[in-house]
Formats: sequence, structure tokens, C-alpha cells
Amino acid sequence: MNGTTGTTFQRNVVVVGAGPTGLLLAGDLAAAGVPVTVVERRPQGISNLTRAFGVHARTLEQLDARGLADELVATGQIISRLRLFGSLSLDISDLPSRFPYLLVTPQFEVDKLLLRRAEKNGATFVYGAEVTGLTQDETGVTLDVRREDGTADALRAAYAVGADGVRSAVRKALRMPFPGHSVIKSIVLADVLLAEEPDRTAVINGMGTAFGFLIPFEDGYWRVGGWDRTRGAIPDTAPVELEELRAITRRAFGSDFGMHDARWMSRFHSDERQVPRYRVGRVLLAGDAAHTHSAAGGQGMNTGLQDAANLGWKLASVVNGQAPEALLDSYHDERHPVGKAVLRSSGALLRLAMAHTPLQRGLRALLTLAVGNVRPAARRAIGQITGIGYAYGAPRGAHPFTGKRVPDVELQEGRLYEQLRAGRFVLITPRGAEVDHDGRLTVAHWASDRRTTLLVRPDGYAAWASETAGSEPVTVSTAAGEMGISWKPATRGAIPRD
Repeated sequence: MNGTTGTTFQRNVVVVGAGPTGLLLAGDLAAAGVPVTVVERRPQGISNLTRAFGVHARTLEQLDARGLADELVATGQIISRLRLFGSLSLDISDLPSRFPYLLVTPQFEVDKLLLRRAEKNGATFVYGAEVTGLTQDETGVTLDVRREDGTADALRAAYAVGADGVRSAVRKALRMPFPGHSVIKSIVLADVLLAEEPDRTAVINGMGTAFGFLIPFEDGYWRVGGWDRTRGAIPDTAPVELEELRAITRRAFGSDFGMHDARWMSRFHSDERQVPRYRVGRVLLAGDAAHTHSAAGGQGMNTGLQDAANLGWKLASVVNGQAPEALLDSYHDERHPVGKAVLRSSGALLRLAMAHTPLQRGLRALLTLAVGNVRPAARRAIGQITGIGYAYGAPRGAHPFTGKRVPDVELQEGRLYEQLRAGRFVLITPRGAEVDHDGRLTVAHWASDRRTTLLVRPDGYAAWASETAGSEPVTVSTAAGEMGISWKPATRGAIPRD
């Protein structure tokens, strides 16, 4: 059949792409008992050399909810202060999180942990296979897949997720537009040793015609990157010489810090793009397939991982018959605005670093002064960069805390994010509360005498809350419903904060 096997494999979900987003999603689906196949274009064991290097607080919280954060933290360098534009210093050491820092670690360390978890939970991997086409109908999705040896398969699934990066084959098969533009045509990156090390903080700076950044790794190497507007548009395929990066760094920082012994060098262009819809019928897009941002702030990989954390429990609930298919619309409704906000915040950082006219530099000085001296402005900036400041919209009439991130509160049974490791909703009740439920949630109790009842989604956001009047126990009934859980609320009340 001209190299075509004609074989159709029945799978509940096919995830295209074995980067961080696809691996986290596959692990979550497999852990929930959903048969999942991951299709990856690269051969097995081939490292994905990428630009990602930082894991922010909210992403570490999501990894903590899967029992992975502490192991990942041990692989990296902890950065508690971000230094921007020479004069602005953002202290993130007092974040209301168990992880009040930026973790600098190579992306392959993230991939390694997530791959191990996905395989342990039973996900199936097909390597060296490229998606060449896609069709869908009312009952499922068929993906045409061509393998390295020229044979072709048709993978049939109830749902498919494109997590296959900026050049997503799934997005192209959907004929989905990817509107946006290239911000910078040629950024040079390298991991180098420095003879004259600056303070071990994450630094972004811009001077004259150039901007650059310096990020320390745990093993003594530094991730150094930069761009010089006078060099024009250089193709991504053009060779990179260390002297080019030295020259850019001298212009951006006034010194090249004696960089030497590059172990990796690359050139890329920086785009800002986002698809209009994250869901098209039974196909969903996540990570760089749905949005791509400037490298400023290191938010790209983090945003993709948080896409996966939002989508995984919803898709599992639908596939397992515990929620209606309409629940999947909330994935777009919640994550598309976050992706748009990240585009804006990372783009603003990049443009401020690139400021070169007197007017632009004056504006940067004013914004730097405001963020550095006005606490609400600083909190907002830190919340956007670290991810803990984002919340999801709530239905009209819902409790004000609905959709907001729930901190890692202490419970009688341990930390909240330890309880979330079961992948279920967690209902936190006052001591002595009587709970009637169908077994699909975890019931826990406040370590203190709080009277609040709080329902936490599997991704660590508040689904519902109330406060019990007096000392009588509260009874909550649950059943299959719109969010996989429905409830009979008591009176609205205050929500405990950090």
C-alpha cells in the first residue's frame, strides 16, 4: 500500500508533542486512567535543545501537586532577586508561596521528570513520527502519522491535543491562524563560563543599541543572550561565533565578563503570536502551539505547563464520563486570557530592555521608579512574572474568591498540595464537618479552627466557598455536574488568604 499500513489504533486521547506541556498533560491523563498516546517527531532519546531555563513559583506549585517539585529544585540554582534595566530590583523572596524564587535549571531536567511520571502512569509513546493530516467528526479525531521508515498509520482518538510547539503540525492541519509578528529577528544564546562573574541574580539590561540577559546555572555556567539592532536581520541558520555574543554583551552591559568555553550556542528570532481559539471541536492546542512569547521573563515554558495543568483534569473528567463535553470550553475561556496577558507582560519587558530613544528611556525610567517604589505595582509585576498573580473568571454571583489560586494551606492531613496529588477536587471543611459525596473528591480539614468550607479544583484554584455560621457542622453533597462536582452551598463568607 505504498508504505501505508492502513492500521487504525483506538486511543482515548492522542497528545502530539513530548515537550514539557505534552508530557505533563500525558502524565495527568494517564494518572486519571485515560489511555493516552504521545506522538513525538524526534527519535527516542534525542534531547530537545531549547531556550527554556527557568521555572517560576506557580509552575513549581503545580509540580508540587504531582510530587515532583522538590526533586526538580535539587537540580537547579535558586534566584530570589531579578535585576532589570540596571536600577530595578524585584525581590521575590517574600512571595506567598512555598517556592519564593525563580529556579534556574535546564529544560531537560523538567522533561526528564515529566517523562518518567508519564511512563510510570502508563502513557504510550510513539517516537520518530510526524503528523501529516487530521480530520474529525462527531465521535473522534483521526490523525495521519508518518514514521521515519516511511510507513503511515491512522491514529483514532476521542480527543487530540496539539502540544507540538511553534511550528505545530496540528495547528496547521486545523488551518488555524497564528496571528502576530516577529519582535526581534536574531537573538544569540549561549551557555558560557564567565571569568568575572556578576552577582548571581537574573539580570536583563539594555544600553545603546543592544540588550542582553545573564542567568546563572547551578553548575557554574551562565545562560547569556542578547541582540544588537545594528546587525539587522540575520537568519536563524547563520553560524554563531562567541565573539559576536561578546560584542553584544559589551554593548548591553559594558563588559563581556570574560566569557569563554561555550558549551552550547544558538540563534533564534522572537515572535509574539496567539491562536484565536484553544479548542476546535475535539482538538485542543496547548503551550507554544497556542501561543509564543518573547523570552523576557522566562514565561513561555511555564505558561505551557500551566495550560496542561488546567486542561488535564477537565479532559480526563469528560473522557471518563464525569463531566459534559462543554467543560472543555472553559479551557479556552480561562487560559486564552492568561496567554494574552503573558504576551503583553513579556513583550513589555522586552521593549523596555530595547529602549534606545530619549523618550523610550524616559518612559522606562518612570516605570522603573513606579515599580520599584509602589508596592501594589511591584506585587502586580511579580505576580505576572511568577504566575501566582493570575486568576480565572468566575460566573456572575459566585463567591469573590472563585477562580483564584489557593495557597498551600496547612491541613490536619498535611499540606493542601500534598492532598492534590491524588488528582481530585479537595474539599476543605471545618473540624467535625459531615460530608456526603460520591468518592470522587478528597475531604480534608483545616488545621486551625476556621469555619470556612472551600472546594479546591485539581489544578489548585478555588471552585466554590462558603462560611458556616455558628458551630454546627456543615453537610456538602456532591454529584457529577458541570465541573465534575456540584454542590449545595451554605452562606457565602470569607476565604482564608496567605
